Amino acid sequence: MTVAPVVRIDAGRASPLRAVREIWHFRDLFLALGTRDLRLRYRQTFLGIAWVVLQPLAAAGIFAFVFGRIARVPTDGQPYVLFALAALIGWNFFSSVLTRASTSLVQNPQLVTRVYFPRLILPLAVIPAALVDLAVTVAAFAVIAFAQGHAPDARLIGFPVAVIMLGVLAAGAGFAAAALAVRYRDVQYLLPVAIQLALYASPVAYSSSAVPARWLAFYYANPLAAPLELMRWSLLGTPAPSLGALWFSVGAAVLLLIIGAAIFRGIERSFADEI
Repeated sequence: MTVAPVVRIDAGRASPLRAVREIWHFRDLFLALGTRDLRLRYRQTFLGIAWVVLQPLAAAGIFAFVFGRIARVPTDGQPYVLFALAALIGWNFFSSVLTRASTSLVQNPQLVTRVYFPRLILPLAVIPAALVDLAVTVAAFAVIAFAQGHAPDARLIGFPVAVIMLGVLAAGAGFAAAALAVRYRDVQYLLPVAIQLALYASPVAYSSSAVPARWLAFYYANPLAAPLELMRWSLLGTPAPSLGALWFSVGAAVLLLIIGAAIFRGIERSFADEI
């Protein structure tokens, strides 16, 4: 009597290298999801993509009135609207990626439960649309800055570095938030509050020059501080963050990306059952 061989199918090792290979293999799906997100974002809106420019401009105007005219926050010699808008460009990119990544799984249950693909693609697919929004906002900022007499110079080399740092921070936090939102739906209510608190803890309405010296170490413990100040320096020439602060933010971004991906991969096997 011949005994049939037993074939065991398991999930395999969830190594980072394997995850990267899978994402690369499904890169066409990544592009398709990113294009879909961009196409659907402003469908059936009256102003369309103009919202990308109006939102940071409105926020900069409010900050200019509250912090510029009333609180008299120092702006390193720059007009307050430009001062705030230069940081809002980076902040909106970070918050957009994090917010949309956190809901990427719960808003696509039909994909998660019926089709196999690397689930990390869903939170990553929000980045292309966020980059398009970033480009539109930068173009609007350039027009306003040129009208104020500002011209780009070699410091613009810091801009893509700041964008990458903010993108990695948002992706790491987005991985963790997306996975936890499947298991704990409270995340979708807590995250907007956390993002709002992080806005005021970050150098958007103010800069390090407004922070007392005894609080600077605590101030730069926020990993968003250095890339936002780097972005403002690259666009307006305000004081740049120290190399120590930049390296701290780089290390925090990489660590957050690793931890976020580990949390995501750890919960991933139960997505289909819990979503």
